[in-house]
Amino acid sequence: MPGPAPAVAATRRALRAALADLPADTLVLAACSGGADSSALAAALAFVAPRAGLRAGAVVVDHGLQPGSDAVSRAAGQVCLDLGLRPVEVVAARVVATCDGPEADARAARHAALDAVAQRLGAGVLLLGHTRDDQAEQVLLGLVRGSGARSLAGMPSRRARVARPFLGLTRAQTEAACAAQGLIPWVDPHNADRAYTRVRARQALVDLERDLGPGVVAALARSADLLRQDADLLDELADTAYRSVGDPPDVARLADLPPALRRRVLRRLAVAAGASPGRLRATHVAALDALVVDWHGQGPVHLPGPVLARRVDGTLRWRRGRSEDTRPAR
Repeated sequence: MPGPAPAVAATRRALRAALADLPADTLVLAACSGGADSSALAAALAFVAPRAGLRAGAVVVDHGLQPGSDAVSRAAGQVCLDLGLRPVEVVAARVVATCDGPEADARAARHAALDAVAQRLGAGVLLLGHTRDDQAEQVLLGLVRGSGARSLAGMPSRRARVARPFLGLTRAQTEAACAAQGLIPWVDPHNADRAYTRVRARQALVDLERDLGPGVVAALARSADLLRQDADLLDELADTAYRSVGDPPDVARLADLPPALRRRVLRRLAVAAGASPGRLRATHVAALDALVVDWHGQGPVHLPGPVLARRVDGTLRWRRGRSEDTRPAR
């Protein structure tokens, strides 16, 4: 008897490896939008989970951002039911507009909705269908923004209950897996709208593969893997340094830190003070760093939030929004 198509086998193999350490009867949920990546993920979960003694379900999030999104979400939920997944929940996300932009706002709402369902159902693992192509797009966007190692390290394959088993697979493989199993994925019209940054990054990768030769996507994803361990170690060291600089943070203590740690601590201080993490760039952190190691009376530093940072009596302090109160940078 012939085995499954190569792309189907690849999705099942990747998922089996991601779930190998789970105890029997663990509930595993797949986040499914109806697109090729998440549909292939749902199909792989429906096959792998019962053979591994696991329970398998799915969550579909309706962002409500385009006409007919409720029908698309219901259809995706029905596909999951037809595959044999139980429970399957279709939930509405509450997208709140912020200064981070529509893509970040939708992502935050989606993750909040997914996490709420996983928490309520007691799921041990929540699966996301990101592929190697998504990882490369993430790294490219980090490069364009001038981000540090953490951003360039891309998405982790596992963090807490969230797992991304398909980071080693390509988008072409998930599409082929859907075709081989008779699944007709939904094509999000937003994926062709160049108003979105990620869409432009996706097209840029196509152009780079054409102009520089095949392998750009794989190389960017590989770079993320190499950087992740370095970034994890630096973040651990930054945790300790963050707790050591005082409240309010003492400029002298900050100046004594190695630059790589100091910049990480400054970023954390800025976010804790109310700066928008999605819009905080390396240039902002560099300006904060200048308050510490290259101060000649300048200030304040304007950060997205809005937040103003200034050096006062050998410490860093912020002013949030339109408030006139100068607050410690904690």
